[in-house]
Amino acid sequence: MKMKKLLTSVLAVAMVASLAACGSSTSTETTVQATETAAESTAAETAAAETDEAASTEAESTDAATFDLAGKKIGVQLGTTGDQLATEYEQNDGSTVERFNKGADAIQALKQGKIDCVVIDYNPAKAFVEKNDDLQILDEELSSEEYAMCVNKDNSELTAKINEALTQLKEDGTLDAIVSNYIGDEAGQHPYTSPEGVDRSNGTLVMATNATFEPYEYYEDQKVVGIDPDIAQAVCDVLGYDLKIEDMEFDAIVNAVVSGKADFGAAGMTVTDERKLSVDFTDTYATASQVIIVTK
Repeated sequence: MKMKKLLTSVLAVAMVASLAACGSSTSTETTVQATETAAESTAAETAAAETDEAASTEAESTDAATFDLAGKKIGVQLGTTGDQLATEYEQNDGSTVERFNKGADAIQALKQGKIDCVVIDYNPAKAFVEKNDDLQILDEELSSEEYAMCVNKDNSELTAKINEALTQLKEDGTLDAIVSNYIGDEAGQHPYTSPEGVDRSNGTLVMATNATFEPYEYYEDQKVVGIDPDIAQAVCDVLGYDLKIEDMEFDAIVNAVVSGKADFGAAGMTVTDERKLSVDFTDTYATASQVIIVTK
């Protein structure tokens, strides 16, 4: 009897041990399977994320390559050629134009996502992009244009004198040197300085400009500098005048010249038929183009 009880106890213990072992094996297998499933899920999610990121990057690149102004919200500087070009899209292609007094304000709006792009002259665009790594200039140019100084229609004598000075400055290489001091590989190497002993007995010429248009006119050390101020100074040196520069909104320059508050305007100003109705233009002294700035 005791022997039978002992045998029964031994068998019971063996069964318990066997069940425990089976339970442990099942638990281990379940844990391994769960770990493998989690790893597979994580790998799948990572692959999906990488695919989405690549697709997103590709989409952005494609958008930049095929960018169309139609239907876009376009930022421009008020009264500029960019404004005129954008207005055509506003009237014919469902675009919206946001006009700013300064090109820098349009750039800020672009960076904040308030507009889709900025239309502006190439050289100022280049200056903005060099200072903002998140912006880019699209390859396609919208238009080509020429810059000149504007003069009151009643002052044809001054227009003729400025043209004579510009011709002289072109022939002796001064104009090319001034431009190359701000644009190109030789930037900063040819600063313009007035000749000594210039007779300025003819008085003072007042130049109206908008000093937010680097490299044509901008502030440096609280002074208006750039291509236009240097050319204007060189013209005054030839003609025997002092130069006074008045900084104002771009859209006010033509009115300042018409009203006599300024003798001439120089502000990277494009010669257009519309402006010719109000002012005369000197000979052109620079060629530029309109481009589109977008975010990367």
